[in-house]
Amino acid sequence: MDQTQRSVAAAANSRTYQFHPARAAITDLFNLYLGVRNSRQKADDSVREPPNKTQKRVLALNRELPPRNEQFLLDFEQLQTQFGVSLSHSDQDQLQSVTESVLISLVIQCCSHAPRAEFLLFALRSLCSIGYVNWDTFLPSLLSSVASAEGPVSQGSQGVPSVSSSVSQSGMMPSTSVIANASNFQSANAASTLTSVHVIGSPAQSTIEPSSGATLSPVKLSDIACNGQPSTTRMDSSIRDNAISNLRQLCCKMILTGLECNLKPVTQAEIFHHMLNWLVNWDQRQHGNEECDGKSWRLEKALIEWLHCCLDVIWLLVEEDKCRVPFYELLRSGLQFIENIPDDEALFTLILEIHRRRDMMAMHMQMLDQHLHCPTFGTHRILSQTTPNVSVEGVANLRYSPITYPSVLGEPLHGEDLAASIQRGSLDWERALRCIRHAIRSTPSPDWWKRVLVVAPFYRGSVPTPGAVFTCDMICEATIDRIVELLKLTNSEINCWQEWLVFSDIFFFLMKSGCIDFVDFIDKLGSRLSASDHHILNTNHVTWLLAQIIRVEHVMTALNTDSRKVETTRKILSFHREDRSSDPNNPQSILLDFISSCQNLRIWSLNTSTRDYLNNEQLQKGKQIDEWWRQVSKGERMMDYMSMDDKSIGMFWVVSYTMAQPACETVMNWLSSGGVTELLPGANVQPNERFMVMREVSPLPISLLSGFSMNLYLKLVFQMEESLFAGQVVPSIAMVETYTRLLLIAPHSLFRSHFSHLAQRNASLLSKPAVTLLVLEIVNYRLLPLYRYQGKCKPLMYDVTKIISALKGKRGDHRVFRLAENLCINLILSLRDFFSVKREGKGPTEFTETLNRITIITLAITIKTRGIADADHLLYLQTMLEQILATSQHRWSEKTLCYFPSILRDLLMTRTDKRGLAIQEWQQSETTVINQCTQLLSSSTEPNYVMTYLNRSFPQHRQYLCAGAWILMQGHPENINSGNLARVLREFSPEEVTSNIYTMVDVLLHHIHIELQHGHSLQDLLLKTCANLAFFVWTHELIPLDILLLALIDRDDDPHACISLLDRQELQQRVKLYCMNRGPPEHWLYTGIFKRSDLQNALGNHLSWKERYPTFFDDIVARLLPVIPLVVYRLIENDAIESADRMLGMYSLFLAYHPLRFTFVRDILAYFYGHLPGKLTVRILNVLDLSKIPFSESFPQHISSSNPAICPPPEYFATLLLALVNNVIPPLNSNSRTGSMGDASNNSVRGPHNKTPATPQSGPANASEGQKAFYQIQDPGTYTQLVLETAVIEILSLPISASQIVSSLVQIVVNIQPTLIQSSNGLHGASSGAVQGSVLPTSPSGGSTDSAGRSTPSVSGINTSSFVSRSGYTCQQLSCLFIQACGLLLAQLPPEFHLQLYMEASRIIKESWWLTDGKRSLSELDSAVSYALLDPTWASQDNTSTAIVTSHKNG
Repeated sequence: MDQTQRSVAAAANSRTYQFHPARAAITDLFNLYLGVRNSRQKADDSVREPPNKTQKRVLALNRELPPRNEQFLLDFEQLQTQFGVSLSHSDQDQLQSVTESVLISLVIQCCSHAPRAEFLLFALRSLCSIGYVNWDTFLPSLLSSVASAEGPVSQGSQGVPSVSSSVSQSGMMPSTSVIANASNFQSANAASTLTSVHVIGSPAQSTIEPSSGATLSPVKLSDIACNGQPSTTRMDSSIRDNAISNLRQLCCKMILTGLECNLKPVTQAEIFHHMLNWLVNWDQRQHGNEECDGKSWRLEKALIEWLHCCLDVIWLLVEEDKCRVPFYELLRSGLQFIENIPDDEALFTLILEIHRRRDMMAMHMQMLDQHLHCPTFGTHRILSQTTPNVSVEGVANLRYSPITYPSVLGEPLHGEDLAASIQRGSLDWERALRCIRHAIRSTPSPDWWKRVLVVAPFYRGSVPTPGAVFTCDMICEATIDRIVELLKLTNSEINCWQEWLVFSDIFFFLMKSGCIDFVDFIDKLGSRLSASDHHILNTNHVTWLLAQIIRVEHVMTALNTDSRKVETTRKILSFHREDRSSDPNNPQSILLDFISSCQNLRIWSLNTSTRDYLNNEQLQKGKQIDEWWRQVSKGERMMDYMSMDDKSIGMFWVVSYTMAQPACETVMNWLSSGGVTELLPGANVQPNERFMVMREVSPLPISLLSGFSMNLYLKLVFQMEESLFAGQVVPSIAMVETYTRLLLIAPHSLFRSHFSHLAQRNASLLSKPAVTLLVLEIVNYRLLPLYRYQGKCKPLMYDVTKIISALKGKRGDHRVFRLAENLCINLILSLRDFFSVKREGKGPTEFTETLNRITIITLAITIKTRGIADADHLLYLQTMLEQILATSQHRWSEKTLCYFPSILRDLLMTRTDKRGLAIQEWQQSETTVINQCTQLLSSSTEPNYVMTYLNRSFPQHRQYLCAGAWILMQGHPENINSGNLARVLREFSPEEVTSNIYTMVDVLLHHIHIELQHGHSLQDLLLKTCANLAFFVWTHELIPLDILLLALIDRDDDPHACISLLDRQELQQRVKLYCMNRGPPEHWLYTGIFKRSDLQNALGNHLSWKERYPTFFDDIVARLLPVIPLVVYRLIENDAIESADRMLGMYSLFLAYHPLRFTFVRDILAYFYGHLPGKLTVRILNVLDLSKIPFSESFPQHISSSNPAICPPPEYFATLLLALVNNVIPPLNSNSRTGSMGDASNNSVRGPHNKTPATPQSGPANASEGQKAFYQIQDPGTYTQLVLETAVIEILSLPISASQIVSSLVQIVVNIQPTLIQSSNGLHGASSGAVQGSVLPTSPSGGSTDSAGRSTPSVSGINTSSFVSRSGYTCQQLSCLFIQACGLLLAQLPPEFHLQLYMEASRIIKESWWLTDGKRSLSELDSAVSYALLDPTWASQDNTSTAIVTSHKNG
């Protein structure tokens, strides 16, 4: 039922209750007992002569007293009998609703009249005793009516935030029937201004009862709510507030009565929400008038009374024995954070209890914090009461979900002030450093850094950063730790140059962002290096690192104007070491040899006061650089970068630090050295339009670019952008490729969001179609993974949507539109968390029909494979679907919907299929359309008729142009005038072309059904259809292929829609040609000359018509990269397994160009988990470059096993978890697993977590040979994510059930701890136990002899000594990290695994000795549970952190 229908129904119900024949009698009965004259008595009084004062006194003395309360029930039952004799069951329910409506009206009118209020309570209890009150309808109606009555009074303070925004996050969602009731009530009370407060409403009713008569109470309903207008002339604000207090108090008393019965959970939730809202806004006065002294005490007394009644209700709701509402809802409500707490002991007691329970929860959650190694800074996830209206994007960006990998980095803290209070050396400090150290090693997204960093106080003054997490001191210490770590690796003869390059990018980013105080950093770095082993600084890597940042503004200021500049400079110079490389011609050795000279020269140019401290020898060494440069450049600043030897590469790297501008000019000269040529005009282009294009050269190899200084990077990017986007000559592909390689090399330091960046540089740039095309090509075919890594896909999607919205109705502008649409398809499919379809969050989407459909598919994949991270997203989902479907006519097939997640499927199942209506419209227009098409497409038609058709045809007929042409073909495309058809389609707007494609597909499928009924052969019909479509797509290239394919697969519920254009030889030949011309998929490794495709050959006639600007990477075939995976999805949904297998095999080489193919494999395995045969699973895996994926050694054997029912051995699952421990989970100490032990001063304050010397892990699951750059693992983005997602892919590919997998994993983490400890004791004897005891404190339960002697199970088939040595941890540490790794892995898997986990955890908990052994003392149980939950690392040594801790962590 839509909103209009609900409004009509509400109005009808309201009139039904208002004019019900029993209403007047029920009202009169209540009025009799309330002592209120009815309407007929008032009418008689109105015609009498007004009495004088004496008569008034006589009337008052002689007035009849109300009957005794005990008589009310008898009178009501008699009235009920009078009206209920001939009533049906539904009429009796209606009579009951009328009674409730009258009672609610009287409650609002008589709330401030104490005797009448008491009678109403009595009457309610009496009616309840005979079962005549339905509490589950009465109480929500009462609360909604109260809110409506209070609403007009609060118009002056509508900006006051309510608790509804916070309460909505509790996850306690009202049912659909209750929401409908809310709509009914609101339609009858449109004046209410508290619609945001009450979610659950009442049956439709009128707030003012016309038959109830006037009331003699001090507060009349008309004074509180008179048709939605405040009555400021009849009462002052104090009396009004007093009336509201009395109304709330009476309401609470009735609720307390209702709570004696068994209310529905949704009713209890509604009561809870209203009570919280009242408490949060307890001090909101409706007007700002000052209260007089004589009335203030009465007002205060009334307010305190309803506060106490409200608290009584809340205490009953959260009563643990009844468990009506979990106390956890109070923790989430934010009640304890209200700004103005009243001076009331009862409310303070509740707030104190919330804090106490919150602290208790935080104490127990320290177990999770210990596993995740993130600080326990009491994060408040709920929105602040001062920000009730936050978009879904804002909510999503507050914190990462706990089940995502970024949260493993310890992301969620509560602001700078709280972070700054953490003392150096404390456990929280060490946990924070673990996060940062791990982040520096694993290079997470810069988006993560921006969430957690804080600008150093020296650079920003005293204003705190509320969203910051880690202080600058923490960042500084972790950065120094990483430098020391890399120095140790370098000294151990390990080639870690790539690690230094990656770290320099992050280091530059942190320094430029102002997150590190440079002077303080140099001071601490000098102290650290001098305090450590003197041999640690043997190379010039530190000098090289500082040379990268020496031109940063903060650094230059420190070296120029800071009072400590001399001391800082001397410390910088002290880091210099003479190069001792065994290979003097190695480029890295040459750079490190000359880097001190570069640094000295830079400092010499900065400040004259520090020149005395410079090394003259190094200054003189700079002359060698100048001499080499003069010899090589020969004054022309031109170099052949493709023929440079290692020595020349090293020297040019040095030049990039001393003479960045000349080096920049030589690079630009090389890229333009091929000269320019004129682009010949096409047949449809004016001959006076001239385009000059750069001839192609080889792009600079990435091995050369990686050694450039950061200063040269910045200069090159600036100069290239000037040439690419503002130049007069079309750039070469080599320049574009080199530009993208620079951005991929330094993703932290060089990234820019292109649309906003170019708009800031020159607002007019993006108004040029050529610039827009180039930006779209660069992003779509080169930088899409980079944008995802940066977390900028959503902003980019909004920017591209603006382009699409502006062009979709514009005639003839197809090329930019289709490229932008294809990019938007890629962007939407790349999103794997919840997103708002509109930046503003309101109104229908600006998407096209195609994008709307893609968005629904993406939602289904995201919810099913990643889950919903936040309860708020559930609340937004309905709105999001309404925005998407408002402009979409599509209905998904049953086969597609059956794979959708249930929450999405339930919302879409009710959607009406409008294809029948569309076919009817076609049939009505068919005659006209065929006549028009006959005239337009006849071979004898004049070309001028095209404009006549465009100007005179109706839009509703133009959408059938392709369908009419298809009908006229009759399997013979040569029968129509293809030239006229092509010209008309080009002159159409892109939106009209899209509509033509979707309509044509519907019509041709309908036509096939008609022809089959006439006895034609299905095979012949399909052959003719394929021939016609090939005419559209290949012969004359009239319509875009990607949109046609999407239109066909969206009609998969039609058995004849299986028209596979992907099997056509024309397409396969085009794909082969594309792969040959485009070079390898890893474009950044290609050193040859790129070949530019002809514009028409690349894009076809439809897109290239009247276009002259050449393509760079765009191609009609490349547009299929996001489409083919969707085709595979649809084939699997329709059980066409063989076709899906053939399609993947046919296009596996082509899919190597897919920018996110790893994500595609992971998601399709998760989406169809349990429905994929083994053969297809292997085919899906072969889409990947298996040699570059860190699969387990035995994984190929398990997926190709002849007996798939056999579960892999525990050793296999343990190896998976060990890979996560070694590569994904933050280390327990400051040293990497491949580094040396280091000093113990940086370890936890509880004692050093000493690790055994690490040995390389055997097999492909080992850590990477070295840290990989971003461009090497663009999908998923980091090596840690690659390892985690690879483990997910392995689990999803195993041919066994989810229950077997979960059982194996849980058994390992439950039993690995005693197994490891027993193995350790057996290997090392008693001495090992002594050392172990010295490392970890003994928990109270550790002294129990029963605990020590208790037998523990073990995991058979696991070589424990091998695992311990390969991890580098002690047995206790490794067992706890296994628990974390298991929980993290299971959290990434589909819901089937979560259900099995809950079942397995429940079984283990029930079998735990803590629950089954009744002989244990209470103190021992408390000790064991507390220590196991507080810190499993401590408890691991005495076997108290096995079953319960595991199930807590994994659950």
